[in-house]
Amino acid sequence: MTPAALRRRRVRRCCISVALLCGALLAACTGGPSLENRGTVTASPGDRHDLSVGSAGFTESELLAQMYAALLGAAGFHADILTVGNRELYEPALESGRIDVVPEYAATFADWLNAKTHGPDAPPVASPGLAATMTALRKLAAPRGLSALAPGRAVDQNAFAVRASYAAEHRLKTLSDLGRAKLPVRLAAGDECVQRPFCAPGLKKTYGIHVTAVDPKGVGTTPAKQAVQNGQDQMLLTTSTDATLDQFGLVVLADDKKLQNADYVIPVVNRARAGGPRVTAVLDRLNSVLTTADLARLNQRVDSWRRLPADVARDYLTSKGLLPKKP
Repeated sequence: MTPAALRRRRVRRCCISVALLCGALLAACTGGPSLENRGTVTASPGDRHDLSVGSAGFTESELLAQMYAALLGAAGFHADILTVGNRELYEPALESGRIDVVPEYAATFADWLNAKTHGPDAPPVASPGLAATMTALRKLAAPRGLSALAPGRAVDQNAFAVRASYAAEHRLKTLSDLGRAKLPVRLAAGDECVQRPFCAPGLKKTYGIHVTAVDPKGVGTTPAKQAVQNGQDQMLLTTSTDATLDQFGLVVLADDKKLQNADYVIPVVNRARAGGPRVTAVLDRLNSVLTTADLARLNQRVDSWRRLPADVARDYLTSKGLLPKKP
């Protein structure tokens, strides 16, 4: 096989639907090494040659996964990308070693693991403070055989947007304004928003917002934005690095009571397969350059300019000197 062919094989993209994933990863969903099934997991950190990088399927997660895979490939690893619908599926697969690396968000993942470990009514462990959040996250991740690597400079948060004309009509600038207005709100988001404490339940508890239904159109997707634009839904869940809201006539309502914690981008790895020093060193290279503003611009190139995430990711890494320029 030629060197060029070998390079092409290093990063292969395997898109898996949610329905197929549960079948293909049945062991991960039911019989992996999670605490619920096997008790505390202990394993020495490893650097396996063949690695699977998980993506949650939305633009930013795809971009981050592509960057992880490209960097790992350039370092001599064989990296596949598995696109998985949501955390409820990819986290058990990460524990079992069916997925080795995923891009995550520190505060959100800490509270998600906390709820999984201690029950859905457990008080949140994440906070606006990064050090405290990372301490809590690592304490929860380690018994599951997971390692949360060092956070970088990029941070993202949930954000809630409405139609600009809707905001003007009802004099809305903040989420508190929406709660006081007592307006019924149909929310375009991922289906997991129904249970996530920083989504529908948090909007109700913190702001008194009357969420009548969650329209499962995903996080910050074009269909979600179109549904709010045309009035089918009143608000959508997106992220603070979404660079396309203006195109749909949408504006973000300020999170004035700080429902959302600062979510720093972090790689989370299966410790036994990808927790060794080589993988850590490769992924730390991205942390040293990637900023929140960078993420917003990269998202825009995919969502607005219709460029492929793999191409955008590679161009960015090349521009930062993390990948060699193509001959």
